[in-house]
Amino acid sequence: MEKLMTPDLTAPPLSEIEFAALGEGEVAYIREMSSDEARDLFPEVKIPEGIDIYAVHGADGRAIALTDTRFAAIGSAKEQNLDIVSVH
Repeated sequence: MEKLMTPDLTAPPLSEIEFAALGEGEVAYIREMSSDEARDLFPEVKIPEGIDIYAVHGADGRAIALTDTRFAAIGSAKEQNLDIVSVH
């Protein structure tokens, strides 16, 4: 009979910083947003009105790239050797 692994519930929980660092430099997620949302989140970037924006985010949530197509966002993540994950 196969022995099941059980989690160590006595281990201390991860801090927010430790949790945010999981997957850092390894995974990314892509988020579609309106140009209005993008301007609110990234006021330093000049973004035309009325277009969809695709943001590539690192595991810690920080934006790595902004593009105008999902295809370019995927390419940006792959250029940086990041695996794209789904976030629900």
